[in-house]
Amino acid sequence: MVPSKEDMHDALVLRQGKELTEKFEKTTVAICGLGGLGSNIAISLARAGIGKLILIDFDIVDVTNLHRQQYKASQVGMTKAEAIYENLLEIAPYTTYETHNIKLTEDNIYELLKDADIICEAFDKAEQKAMLNNTVLTTFKDKYLVSASGMAGMDDPNIITTRKITSRFYLCGDGISDVNDNISLVAPRVMLCAAHEAHTVLRIIQNNM
Repeated sequence: MVPSKEDMHDALVLRQGKELTEKFEKTTVAICGLGGLGSNIAISLARAGIGKLILIDFDIVDVTNLHRQQYKASQVGMTKAEAIYENLLEIAPYTTYETHNIKLTEDNIYELLKDADIICEAFDKAEQKAMLNNTVLTTFKDKYLVSASGMAGMDDPNIITTRKITSRFYLCGDGISDVNDNISLVAPRVMLCAAHEAHTVLRIIQNNM
């Protein structure tokens, strides 16, 4: 039996406190990219009780995604936006979700992200990261941006950190490793970087919302 909305709210209050839980519930977060970073960020934020998640990705779940992304073998072939929505409904059924099976571009970025309080960059490709970061920082000066750089390989997980770049821009990762250097992506390190992004979102809400 699925717990009631009130029961789930009360359970979060018990763990997080009333004031923080209510702040989370009033916040909208956009997650751009639903792969290893984004799917893990989405689940962490849904579990924390974020009120609304905007989920954006144009890709399809592939069997090669299953070792680090929050999808099931039965979801191979589904769009990532549809699959993560399906999974999130089982975890946090009372969160509001807005899904977009679309590629984020300079032409549609304003319309897709204008309602978000905080934007998470969770792309694989450097050019997509640069486009999103540059556009958000120049177009949405009232919003917070949490991005990532460097989570590949088997190096020490403790070198993954979060840095405050500007008053509204945070960067998570080791800042060094790059999958384009033929370094593999492994689940724990990707998930750790995603956890940094998700926790940074929660800290921003705690201190600024």
